[in-house]
Amino acid sequence: MKKMSRYLLLCALLISAVCTRAETFSFVALGDLPYGSDDTAGVKYRALIAQINALNPEFSIHVGDFKAGSARCSDEEFARQRKHFDLFKGAVIYTPGDNDWTDCGRRSNGSYDPLERLTTLRAQFFKPTMSLGQTPLSVVTQAKVMPDFSTYIENQRWRFANTLFSTLHIVGSDNRFAPNSVDAEKEFVAREQANIAWIKETFRVAASQNVQTLIFAFQADVLRVMSRSGTLAETTGYHATIEKTLMPLAKGFKGAILIVHGDSHTFKFDQAFLFESQVLKNVYRLEVPGASTTAAVSVTIQEGNEKPFSVKEISVP
Repeated sequence: MKKMSRYLLLCALLISAVCTRAETFSFVALGDLPYGSDDTAGVKYRALIAQINALNPEFSIHVGDFKAGSARCSDEEFARQRKHFDLFKGAVIYTPGDNDWTDCGRRSNGSYDPLERLTTLRAQFFKPTMSLGQTPLSVVTQAKVMPDFSTYIENQRWRFANTLFSTLHIVGSDNRFAPNSVDAEKEFVAREQANIAWIKETFRVAASQNVQTLIFAFQADVLRVMSRSGTLAETTGYHATIEKTLMPLAKGFKGAILIVHGDSHTFKFDQAFLFESQVLKNVYRLEVPGASTTAAVSVTIQEGNEKPFSVKEISVP
């Protein structure tokens, strides 16, 4: 019996080692695309998608703003961008940007009700357990696993190899933080609480599964309003989610973290996040290009490496 027990223990250890072995894989990140008319920007965007398909990444992540800020938020525009996601041969995971719903009340956007557009966005671009794309990926949605946040189908999580991915509904234009508007503030507070809960849940799952690498993806460039000491004032829409929740948990995480965002349209890869005036050496930032530049970024993850992330721009002339 003792020999059998030792044998079973050895088998369990071997299975665990296989399940957690370091792997190397690539995904594509993009956002703030397409900006412009379908005859010009749309053509280039479809060429970019073709390039991405040729690379055959494990999946792609679109970090929001599937149209320009001045473009109308019409049903036709939503349908056009939904068809673009259908062109990805692999899986594509999308998280909303401000242009996609929060700014839709502008006259240039068609004077839509932002909350109605958000409801439509959720219905057309998100599924309870699957990503978009021709070869969907199984995902866990906050709406399915956290009953208190049953509306937030856009907050998604999935694991590939020994890396855990999580999207957060954090958008530009200060995350629609508008204390002077009762309706906007109510929506903001509810979504902020959902994001905080999803961040905490992601770190809890990461710890329980002993993952080596974490990826968070959202639209907003929160660094634009961050002070030199790394603080985000309480008067911004990112204080509770980023400074008070994500950064402290990131500091305590033993592995590497990559934060992928858009919003500012400039390709950047660095270690720009601070906490308590100190650079978080385990946290990397990737800002995807976009707007007038039709480009994406191929991200390679070498799990277990001291510096596990490497990036390469994919562009269309």
